[in-house]
Amino acid sequence: MNTRLHPTALITGVAGQDGSYLAELLRDRGWTIHGVSKPGVEGDSIDAHVVRHEVDLSDAGTAQGLVREVEPDYVFHLAGISSVWRSWNDPVLTTQVNGISATALLDACFTQQEASGKRVVLINASSAEIFAGSGVSLQNEETRIAPTSPYGVSKALAHNMVQIYRSRGLEATNAILFNHESPRRPDTFVTRKITKAAAAIARGTLDTLELGNLTAVRDWGWAPDYVDAMAAMAEYGKGDDFVIATGQAHSVADFVSTAFEAVGIDDWRAYVRSDSEMLRPIDSARMVGDAAKARDLLGWAPTKDFDEIVKSMVQFDMTEEMAA
Repeated sequence: MNTRLHPTALITGVAGQDGSYLAELLRDRGWTIHGVSKPGVEGDSIDAHVVRHEVDLSDAGTAQGLVREVEPDYVFHLAGISSVWRSWNDPVLTTQVNGISATALLDACFTQQEASGKRVVLINASSAEIFAGSGVSLQNEETRIAPTSPYGVSKALAHNMVQIYRSRGLEATNAILFNHESPRRPDTFVTRKITKAAAAIARGTLDTLELGNLTAVRDWGWAPDYVDAMAAMAEYGKGDDFVIATGQAHSVADFVSTAFEAVGIDDWRAYVRSDSEMLRPIDSARMVGDAAKARDLLGWAPTKDFDEIVKSMVQFDMTEEMAA
């Protein structure tokens, strides 16, 4: 654990779901927080206590300059293109943003550590999608890396680079995050699309919800819990790889059913249409994680179950719908 009274953290993707929750968590602990966001991101989505930097981290020189300027004790690399669907439309950009940026940041942290003699800890947001083609129904840290999408490949590149720099002496950790949701999830994600639609249909402002694959099975957790896990990794004392997941399997249809039930609609199928255009070229059928290692070594456990997560999101969207 770092001995400085007020550690300095650098959070990439600070305006996103995970970045915003992490900034609030570390702010409450009295940390100094620097955040990286894309140029043009609304400032009011970023905590007022965060020192903001608008830079392109895929440029090695920019990453070096930022780390040298901030001198962080901890770096949380959460930025990236997080949509599997989008990665099929722009695989080159996805690889650059997710793979090259992580490599540039790792190298910058390693260079800073070597030059200053002061430890730099890096936590990388890896993804369950690196296991999508493994053929294993319950994935853990030892599961074979076998991505099936450009997104998964880009995250696998970053994941492996973390392990390379760890072998060189950087305290670098992969947080292998399974799906995690909250009211801050963008509505480009199917979960938020579902909860917003359920609220709108219940209010009479929307007639139908169009979805792709209803049979895909995922392990859905609560985003603030996953942020807590990454903070625990930072203070663990050595670099490692940790799966963060609930271990519970639910289909997209389960998510729809629970969301519509939360707004008092029993027959959700009357409102849902299947759109073949929304199907991914290759969709991993079952992604469920085994977080036993995080539980044993970090003392981490999820605090919200599936029903609570869905209902929390629907309640938020109902409030937003009524305020509109």
